[in-house]
Amino acid sequence: MISGVLLQVVLAGLAQGAVLGLVALGFSLIAGTARILPFAHGDIAVGAIFVGVLVAVGATPSAARLAGLPSVGLVLLSLAAGATLSGLVAAAVVLPNLAGPGGGGCRHSSLGWIAGGLAAGLLLRAVLGIFLPQQAYAVPDPLRIDLLAPGGLLRLPGGSTVAVRAVCVLTIGLAVGLLAEAVLARSRFGRSLRAVADDPVGAALCGVPARRVVFGAFLVAGLLAGLAGLLAAPGRALSVDDGAVLGLHAAAAALLGGIGSLRGALAGGLAVGTVQALAGYAFGSGCYDLAPLVLLVAVLAIRPPAGRAQALSPARTSSAARAPSTAGR
Repeated sequence: MISGVLLQVVLAGLAQGAVLGLVALGFSLIAGTARILPFAHGDIAVGAIFVGVLVAVGATPSAARLAGLPSVGLVLLSLAAGATLSGLVAAAVVLPNLAGPGGGGCRHSSLGWIAGGLAAGLLLRAVLGIFLPQQAYAVPDPLRIDLLAPGGLLRLPGGSTVAVRAVCVLTIGLAVGLLAEAVLARSRFGRSLRAVADDPVGAALCGVPARRVVFGAFLVAGLLAGLAGLLAAPGRALSVDDGAVLGLHAAAAALLGGIGSLRGALAGGLAVGTVQALAGYAFGSGCYDLAPLVLLVAVLAIRPPAGRAQALSPARTSSAARAPSTAGR
């Protein structure tokens, strides 16, 4: 019985880790390309699903099953909202603070994008709070994952059961994360990202539109954040303020995996999610959200990001970042 419960806990942690990995992947992508830390990224993930819910369902959402067309609309709206919100943050906060004609790196003073990122997250929460004033909401599942198995449970040999949602969320999160890494490794846009990350001045001299590339990185990160919101929101009470905690947990995952390593961000997400679930199981629910924050502080103390800010550079990232470098030759 204990082994069956432990299996469920670990699997739930891995599923949560896959969600964190998607957010951390976008976090690492932005940090590596623009040399900034996107403080509003967690708010974008939560904001994307709430914007989709507001448009597709209304201001009083419930966990009731949606019809086919509203389900498709909620998925598309959430993805589009993630990309749009991330693009707005880039246009309003980041691009004005990029240095030089190419715009490949932040200016000498980082105060502008730090304050701007924090303000963007607060603004998004405040605006959503106007339309969604309750403390928390139940969000419908547009993917209808629980219908894939009777009672939403998969029965394993030996009598153990696991939630089909956890299995599907883990599978979808890893598949999308690895697909995004592969596309960025082999595409022209991915080569442009690495050029801007490695040498923004040289990339500008070679005709790479650095500002456009940075903006594109924000759009990709926003899409991943929107998908993360779609996977994480159903089956729980979601608040407009949850984005702040989600962003910190994703930052822990990105820093643990190494800023700029896309595969490292996914692995860091799985590690943080597993630690989070095991801490909640062993020490009580109060430690569930605390464990990733302790891990974040520990990572910052042991390996501060300043020395690893050259993200997406082949010399500083894991195999996920080195593969694009080879493809770009």
